Amino acid sequence: MNLKKNLVLLGMMASGKSTIGVLVSKKLGLKFYDIDRIIEVETNMNISEIFAKKSESFFRSLEEKIVLKTLKNKNSVISLGGGAFSNDKIRKEIITNHISFWLDCSNSTILKRIRKNKRRPIANKLTNKDLIELIIKRKKNYIKAKYRIDCNKFNKEKIVHTIKRLYEKI
Repeated sequence: MNLKKNLVLLGMMASGKSTIGVLVSKKLGLKFYDIDRIIEVETNMNISEIFAKKSESFFRSLEEKIVLKTLKNKNSVISLGGGAFSNDKIRKEIITNHISFWLDCSNSTILKRIRKNKRRPIANKLTNKDLIELIIKRKKNYIKAKYRIDCNKFNKEKIVHTIKRLYEKI
């Protein structure tokens, strides 16, 4: 396969970006990058620790640098953190030079998944009402993705197949 544009997965935390990203990269034979994991390796801290010890501002600055650097790779699948697409520089680069897929899940699905996992520093401090407000706020940027995948209607295999089919058409 001689594709050059990266396939970028975006969406709320707990929407399945990392899980789907690994599966899509295997199906397409492309390298996979998980931005949150790269940040954790680079800082030798998990995301919650970074927020607690360094601050969200530190995290967002590092996230911007790592995302923009990672986007310079070609033939890759890249999974963004939930807030990364809210960054103007990141969003502009992705919209202009890459193929973006928004993994859109219902609010109830997102809330259920978030509450199962204590590794999400922003979510752990918020009420369900606050989380829904954050989802609504972020969706204003997510809708700018090239493709929207309705994850409520499909299982993982169908989501992967849909993304693969759309990407290969480009």
